[in-house]
Amino acid sequence: MPLRRKVRPAGAAARRAALRWWLLSLAATGAALTAAAALLAVALHVSGSGAGAASASSGAPYRLSQPREAEELRWEQEVAPPQLASPQSRKLDGAAEKSLWLPAPSRRFVPCVAPSPEYPSPAASRGYLLVHTNGGLNQMRAGISDMVAVARMLNATLIIPELDKKSFWHDRSNFSDVFDEEHFISSLANDVKVEKKLPKELVKAPKSVRYFKSWSGVDYYQDEISPLWDHRQVIRAAKSDSRLANNYLPPDIQKLRCRAFFQALRFAPPIEALGKLLVERMRSFGPYIALHLRYEKDMLAFSGCTYGLSQTESEELAMIRENTTYWKVKDIDPLEQRSHGYCPLTPKEVGMFLTALGYPSSTPVYIAAGEIYGGESHMVDLQTCFPILMNKEKLASTEELQPFSQYAAQMAALDYIVSVESDVFIPSYSGNMARAVAGHRRFLGHRKTISPDRKALVRLFDKVDSGLLKEGKKLSERILDIHRKRQGSPRKRKGPVSGTKGKDRFRSEEAFYENPLPDCLCQPGSPYSDDSLVI
Repeated sequence: MPLRRKVRPAGAAARRAALRWWLLSLAATGAALTAAAALLAVALHVSGSGAGAASASSGAPYRLSQPREAEELRWEQEVAPPQLASPQSRKLDGAAEKSLWLPAPSRRFVPCVAPSPEYPSPAASRGYLLVHTNGGLNQMRAGISDMVAVARMLNATLIIPELDKKSFWHDRSNFSDVFDEEHFISSLANDVKVEKKLPKELVKAPKSVRYFKSWSGVDYYQDEISPLWDHRQVIRAAKSDSRLANNYLPPDIQKLRCRAFFQALRFAPPIEALGKLLVERMRSFGPYIALHLRYEKDMLAFSGCTYGLSQTESEELAMIRENTTYWKVKDIDPLEQRSHGYCPLTPKEVGMFLTALGYPSSTPVYIAAGEIYGGESHMVDLQTCFPILMNKEKLASTEELQPFSQYAAQMAALDYIVSVESDVFIPSYSGNMARAVAGHRRFLGHRKTISPDRKALVRLFDKVDSGLLKEGKKLSERILDIHRKRQGSPRKRKGPVSGTKGKDRFRSEEAFYENPLPDCLCQPGSPYSDDSLVI
């Protein structure tokens, strides 16, 4: 007979927990004060979490690969009166509830990233590789991981990469502000020599500055880049994005990329600590969805997607696109973009999508995003459907967020942690964050990740808007059928779209870090598998 944990003595924390659970039960009923009840519940939780915050920040670094059991975090239920349980939750007992959260069968795939026996220690360094990364957090993470592999191929000493400070976000973060620098250096010690700075005598020395060719293989780096060591001691990579092919690289190079991306690039301890705390606070509501809601100003301006926006908002986005010099495409047809599935789902469309999938209004949803364009005015429909709508600003106090709030990459890292650890992850758009989180969830055991078929959904939603189709059972059946095989089950990485040529051919491939199978995932029993990374 299983042992039951002792109920903690009733006290201030217990009373706060009981009140909080009662407020959440109100939120589940669909009453008019749902949103207020949910937010007050969070306020109570944050106000009473000082001790937890101190514990998280002073303990060992948070490891994404070791999530805590939901039951361990939901201590509130030990003191909440039984009659306060959510009536909506009772309706979903059994198979119906289980199917909402159950991941697709993983077929027992586990990380498989250990070097082969033929993998030698790093050769004598021929020179130093400086890397200037570009893009947002996850574009930089992918670029850094690729440059680790490039440094290995070039027998180079990698200098800690310089993060992008000139892109749309104007983030002044340094590498050590976002990532655990010491861990990065030590974890790659058997692969690549990494140093924090150039030797003083080389700081002002002439450098060979190169824009490495996109989607290149080993031959390019050995034949065209390696000879540069004959003339210079320092090579500077002016950009880092997509400079390495997705496929057809040596197995040990592919495994090194995975070790860099999924293991070496751990976030800085303060970010890990607060990320863990946000996960615990979300889990106190029960199983939750992390929704990467790509509805920020930069995304809409770049993509030219203006569906559902006012004329004034559309003109503002067009002006931003026109004035951003490194965005090459200026004239975009928003209706054509949307019809092809190239636009992020709107908050309203996301609400319709989640409802059609069968998630009840009491489902906790974490919004992993920056500032939503248009603010609350564009969030009303989604908030009405799912009142327990949370983000880092609601889950954490101003004081807790203050060290990170002015830095886009650090705030995005918090969202990344909560998204990787969620019970279900759903991106509204397939950008860099969505691909990185999806890949990390595959790496950690193929956790449930639902990838919306935006092109198909837009057609269905347009039929609803025109009155040809009603929200309800028929719409739900159509959407469930479309997404039955889009829930993160194991499969080999997709190659290029048939008929594409040149750079478009590489661009159409599934990104390496989005799906590291077969290179970095294998079934137990392989000599290079690491079952301990998957819980």
